Amino acid sequence: MLGLRNIYDTRHIWKTIFIIVALVMVGVFLYFSDNLVRDLAAQERERMQIWANATKELATSSDLDSGADVEFLFSIIEGNHNIPVLLVDGDGTILLHRNFKLPEPVDSMSPYAISPGNLAFLEDKLRSLETSNNHITIHIDDSTTQELYYEDSTVLKRLAYYPYVQIAVLLIFVGVVYFALVSIKKAEQNKVWVGLSKETAHQLGTPISSLMAWVEMLQATGVDKEIVADMNADVHRLSVIADRFSKIGSRPETELSFIHSAVDESLQYMRSRISARVKLTVTCVGDDCGVMLCLPLFEWVMENLTKNAVDAMQGEGGLTVAIDTVSSPKVAYVDVTDTGKGIMRKNFKAVFNPGYTTKKRGWGLGLTLVKRIIEEYHGGKVYVKDSEVGRGTTFRIELQKVKS
Repeated sequence: MLGLRNIYDTRHIWKTIFIIVALVMVGVFLYFSDNLVRDLAAQERERMQIWANATKELATSSDLDSGADVEFLFSIIEGNHNIPVLLVDGDGTILLHRNFKLPEPVDSMSPYAISPGNLAFLEDKLRSLETSNNHITIHIDDSTTQELYYEDSTVLKRLAYYPYVQIAVLLIFVGVVYFALVSIKKAEQNKVWVGLSKETAHQLGTPISSLMAWVEMLQATGVDKEIVADMNADVHRLSVIADRFSKIGSRPETELSFIHSAVDESLQYMRSRISARVKLTVTCVGDDCGVMLCLPLFEWVMENLTKNAVDAMQGEGGLTVAIDTVSSPKVAYVDVTDTGKGIMRKNFKAVFNPGYTTKKRGWGLGLTLVKRIIEEYHGGKVYVKDSEVGRGTTFRIELQKVKS
C-alpha cells in the first residue's frame, strides 16, 4: 500500500499541543484553587473551635474576673461577623444564632427573642446543617452538651465557585484564540488559493492565445483538417482549464441548470479517457430538477471524482454515478461509487485536506478543490457517504433544489 502523505500533519500536532497545554492550565488552576478553598475552610473551622471553647469557658467557669477574661471571651463570640452560627442544646433547642439573613426583622428591644417565622427558618437551617461536617460538639460537663453548627462564610462560598469561573473564562479565552488562529489560517489559505488560481489563469492565457493563432495559421496553410481539429480540441481544453482557475480565484456566478444534463455533460470528457476495463454506469432516480451551478466548476468536480475513482480501482472495475431527486424534497443527490481499495473510516474527513494523497505523484489537492467548489461556491455538501476497505467508496454531493 502506498504511503500516506499529509502536509497538514504538523498543524494537527500543534493543535493537539495547544489543547493539552490548555488542559494542563485548567488542571493547575483547579489544583491551587481547591487547595485555597481547603485552607480557608480549615481556618474557619479553627475559628469556630475557638468560638466553641469560649462558649464552654463562659458556661463552665464561675470564678472569672469581672474584667479582662470575660470581656475577652465575649469579644471572641461577638467578633464573628461573617460565619453563620447556630448553637443548640442537647434537646435540639436553638440557644443562639448569628449572621443569618432572617426573613423577618429582629425586635431591637428583645434581640434574643425569635419570632415564629425566623424560628421556622432557623430550624430548616439546622436540619440541613445536621447532615454536614460543619459541626462541633461542646462538652459543658459530664451530663450537658451543646452543638455548634456553622455555614461556610460568604467569602468561602464565593471562592468555592471561583475555580469554575476560572475554567469558564479560560475556556472562553482558549476558544477565542483557537478560532482566531483557525480563521487566520483559513484566510491565509484562501489568499494562497486565490493568488495561485489567478496567477495560473494569467500564465495560461498568453500561450493559449498564441496556440489559437498557430492553429488558425495551420488551417490556412492546408494542414490536414483532422490534425487541426485535434489540436483545436486540445487548445479548447486548455482554455477550459484556464477559465476554471480564473473562477476559483473569485466567487463565480451560478445559473439555473438541470442536474441530469449537468452530470451527463460533465462526464462527456471523461468517457473517452476512462480505460475500457472500467465500466461507467449512470443511473437516475426521479425526474430532472433545477439546481444553481457554475457549470465549468461543476464539471471539474465530476472529473476529479471520476479520476479519483479510476485511480482507486487502478484502472479496472465498476464506476457508477447515481442521481437521486426523489429521496429529499429540497436536495438533489449525486453519488459517485467505485469498486476500488476503499478508505478507512478514520480518514473520511482527512481525504479532503490539502496534501492528503496515497499516490506517489500528485499534490493531493483534487478532493480539496471538490470540497471548496461544492461547499463554498455552491452552498452544498460533499462527503464520503460509505466506504469499505477492499470493496470501494461512495462520495456524495448534495445540492439544493431550485423551487419551481
